[in-house]
Formats: sequence, structure tokens, C-alpha cells
Amino acid sequence: MTAFRRMSVALALLLVAALSAPAFAAGNSKGTLTGVVNINTATLEQLQLLPGIGPKTAQAIIDYRQANGDFKSPDDLIKVKGVGQKLMEKLRENVTIKGETTAKLERSETSGSSKSN
Repeated sequence: MTAFRRMSVALALLLVAALSAPAFAAGNSKGTLTGVVNINTATLEQLQLLPGIGPKTAQAIIDYRQANGDFKSPDDLIKVKGVGQKLMEKLRENVTIKGETTAKLERSETSGSSKSN
């Protein structure tokens, strides 16, 4: 009976992990991105605020920028390894080449931070 229980618990944990994986893989699972990221001045951390951009692609964007100079258009991100047309469509509304980076993750949960004293 204990072997059956252990197997049941293991299968339940695998199921939970499998169902949770897409939320983590989608990026920005902690909230909604508001504002823009200036791809010509953004830091590694700021670039990672963008949906679908992890540390490797953020570094590739910085490396491309250092090797080729400033991006002339947000669509130039397509020239960076790891950024395809599909990802570019997700990024377009939060990417700019002018001004300051104003992007912030707005938390989707209201866990006590909205309490007033």
C-alpha cells in the first residue's frame, strides 16, 4: 500500500509540474508588463522584463547593440539571434528606440500591498 501511495503522490506532483510549466515558460508570469523598454539603452535586467526574453536573449541583444551600434527601429530586433517574427509580435508594443525605459511589472495579485493604514 505504501508503494502505491508513493507512486500516486509522485504522479500528482508530475501533473502539477507539467501544468505549471507553460506559465513559467511564458515569461512575465509574475504580472503584466506596462511601459516600454528602450532597446538602445536597456540593461540586461530591463530587457528580461520583456515577454519571452530570458538572460541569453537579453545578452544577445546587448552584444548585437555593442557590435552594430544603436538599433534604428524596434523591428531591427529581428536581426538578433533568438528573436524571430513571432516573438517580435509579442514585443512590439513594449519596445522603443527613444526615450527612457519605463517598463515595470504590475503584480497581478493583490496580496496585502493594497491595504491602507
